[in-house]
Amino acid sequence: MLFIEWRPEFSVGIPTIDAQHVKLVQLINKLYDGMMRGSGQNVLGGVLGELEQYAKTHFALEERLLNGFGYPEYRQHKAEHDKLTTQVDQYVNAYDAGKGQLSMEVLMFLKNWLENHILATDKQYSHFLIDHGVR
Repeated sequence: MLFIEWRPEFSVGIPTIDAQHVKLVQLINKLYDGMMRGSGQNVLGGVLGELEQYAKTHFALEERLLNGFGYPEYRQHKAEHDKLTTQVDQYVNAYDAGKGQLSMEVLMFLKNWLENHILATDKQYSHFLIDHGVR
């Protein structure tokens, strides 16, 4: 069962970054599917592990491109990445400590990340990178 489907408006026009964003949509749906099957807490550990790796890989790529081409809003974009990474770390630590039911909270965090970071912030750099030859 899907909670969110990849839609054309999610695309930033850069295939490598779009593929990574698709991975985020898949993680959201993986957690949602687990929740619908009554095993959200069991699925959550794996999703959080994948999310940690995703954030490191994805943010490193974006930051390398943005900084390398002198994106004027680089510092602000990186600060947003740092904030998201901190939140993921907090969820991982809470999960590892056995604290509470986090599935719904993490699901909503990921949905908001998709809607607010990708649809707003990432879309802002799209034309800048494409204009600098990133495809």
